[in-house]
Amino acid sequence: MTRLNVLREGRGPFVVLSHALGCDLHMWDGVAAELSRAHTVLRYDHRNHGQSERLPGPLTMQMLADDAAEMIEREAAGEPVHFVGLSMGGMTGQALAISNEKLLRSLVIANSSAHYTDTSPWKSRIETVRAQGVKAIAAGAVGRWLTPDFMATPEGAAAGAKLQKTLEQCDSAGYAASCEAVAAIDFRASNRNIAVPTLVIAGSRDEATPPSMSEEMVAAIPKARLASIDAAHLSAVEQPVAFTALLIDFWRSL
Repeated sequence: MTRLNVLREGRGPFVVLSHALGCDLHMWDGVAAELSRAHTVLRYDHRNHGQSERLPGPLTMQMLADDAAEMIEREAAGEPVHFVGLSMGGMTGQALAISNEKLLRSLVIANSSAHYTDTSPWKSRIETVRAQGVKAIAAGAVGRWLTPDFMATPEGAAAGAKLQKTLEQCDSAGYAASCEAVAAIDFRASNRNIAVPTLVIAGSRDEATPPSMSEEMVAAIPKARLASIDAAHLSAVEQPVAFTALLIDFWRSL
């Protein structure tokens, strides 16, 4: 069993928040503050991230989904959860919805993808990180995560600096393995079998996972709904109140 760092807050129906590649559970600070007023919020660090266990060797998205399943079974004691994943967290959710459907009441996939046709950017990033460390790609990554407009505000500048520090502290080998897992995803066929209610959130200004990727997931997942938010890749950081409102509206409609 992978040792995951888990933070539990609030009381009410269970919500699990699964973060993006190179981030940690604090990526969700703004959303968790809103949700914990009426929900039990479980947020965690993926393996090789934050304060969770560093494990050597190759990594797959199914392994991250299995990590999440073990955590949910332990922390929620059999109660199905609303699973909210952003970017790599959304990929984890796509795998989890097939392998452990019984654990989920609903699924939210934000700023994510089901497949990468061109994996050359990922290969380049992996080579750079293995040769020079995560710090070599950190500033560029944060520049894609948040819009320039947000970064120009004091709040946005502080958020960007915090995210960059978190990314730079990632273990290089673990980060590279996570990149390989992300680059290898292909949920195009399996998404047709997702049976839990699903909301897909696209960032209208997301260059890392453009809205077209969200549209493709919605087309594949039965009865999935699409919502858009005026943000770049880390929409939950840039627009936590609007992001939370989308979640609440979705859950109320179930």
